[in-house]
Amino acid sequence: MSSRAEKLAARIEEGAAGLASFAEGLSDEEWTTPLSTGRDRRTIGVIVHHVASMYPIEIEVAKAVASGGTVMNVSWDDVAAINAGHALENAPATKGAALELLRRNSQAAADAVRAFTDEELDRAAPFSLSYGAPMTAQFVVEDHALRHSWHHLARIRLTLGR
Repeated sequence: MSSRAEKLAARIEEGAAGLASFAEGLSDEEWTTPLSTGRDRRTIGVIVHHVASMYPIEIEVAKAVASGGTVMNVSWDDVAAINAGHALENAPATKGAALELLRRNSQAAADAVRAFTDEELDRAAPFSLSYGAPMTAQFVVEDHALRHSWHHLARIRLTLGR
């Protein structure tokens, strides 16, 4: 196993565990509180479920780059539409269900990242979410599957003032 892949996987696990630990302590009122940062007004519960739901997609994109494929078929407008649809479909998600999905999908993502070789992590391909710039698979892992839980936990903390 690649030492870099192991470190990336461990950071995915660390971020997901941090989000899960924080979310476990939320009251029902906090779980249904809309974010107060930026234009995003999804509830905290929907955001936790969203992070959990995106791991499989984020890993598939990283795998596509790692295998030498280009990823030019997704725009930020597509991401916004996916997020809006997810919010509508998963508004009633319970804390228990969202946390179980977060644990399961983050572990699967970490396991998938552990399977990457250094050569695959170094492979670059045009990536539409970076405006067609050739991005490495490692960048895609770091900027999406790894960063996602940290990013949203920070926004949740800002919303709740803690």
